[in-house]
Amino acid sequence: MTSGKKVLLAAPRGYCAGVDRAVVTVEKSLEHYGSPVYVRKQIVHNKYVVQALEARGAIFVDELEEVPEGSIVVFSAHGVAPSVHEEAQQRDLRTIDATCPLVTKVHSEAKRFAAEGYQIILVGHEGHEEVVGTMGEAPGVMTLVENPADAAQVDVPDTDRLVWLSQTTLSVDETLATVDVLQERFPNLVSPPSDDICYATQNRQAAVKAIAPQCDVFIVVGSGNSSNSVRLVEVALEAGARTAHRVDYADELDDAWFDGASLVGLSSGASVPEILVDDVLSWLRERGYGTVEEVFTAEETLIFALPPELRRDLKAAGTK
Repeated sequence: MTSGKKVLLAAPRGYCAGVDRAVVTVEKSLEHYGSPVYVRKQIVHNKYVVQALEARGAIFVDELEEVPEGSIVVFSAHGVAPSVHEEAQQRDLRTIDATCPLVTKVHSEAKRFAAEGYQIILVGHEGHEEVVGTMGEAPGVMTLVENPADAAQVDVPDTDRLVWLSQTTLSVDETLATVDVLQERFPNLVSPPSDDICYATQNRQAAVKAIAPQCDVFIVVGSGNSSNSVRLVEVALEAGARTAHRVDYADELDDAWFDGASLVGLSSGASVPEILVDDVLSWLRERGYGTVEEVFTAEETLIFALPPELRRDLKAAGTK
């Protein structure tokens, strides 16, 4: 006899190529250079990952002024503004840039469009590290828009040469809704040459959409400062899940959430290691959710090479 309780496990979920590259960058740096290795901001937005790297000797700082001159510092996956690179040079810091290549692509677009005389509207969340870094590439010509309401009111100096770019970890649907408003107001608005929202963000949202309509409860594993994790909760609710919650760890789950629930959906943000998902599955198993069906909606095979400065040093030392 089965209880009828079941978990629908979204796939893909968890680590994306950019996060994996960033985490491995810090791990390899610690192995090669020894502790301490400084990291500006959280390398990725996940409590567990940051604490695990701290335990191995990484020191996380908010600003470069906290890093002793001549030290090694890793820039996080979210990217930094040119001013941060300049400050690092002035302080004689040895930098390893773990910016996700997909974020670097947006930075390159911002520089190119600014050089070509465009005004740029950046769709993103104010204060997010990725947005701060991207806006730093062309501060004089870039305007931030967060949502359709902002898009309806934004004012830009030149609407003839105008392009939009976006943060890589946004909700696909809300971004498109925001762009629709912008295009209605600014007929000459140019779209980026390729989609800025990263493949992993889109794939995780699509996987959640596929299973959320069936779910009584949807659980997303991820940290509160992880934009893509927070978006997954919103996507689950918009797609039809009765309720949805985000947790960092299994011990944050509440039995009351599952009263009368038969189908539970489960996914994780792009900066979440699989061990945290396994812990949630164990918690659910103890409460009768022993049947787990993994629902595949996409296959991900992308791998990013480590930052060139780290690869160079590892090669010189005869390690990989």
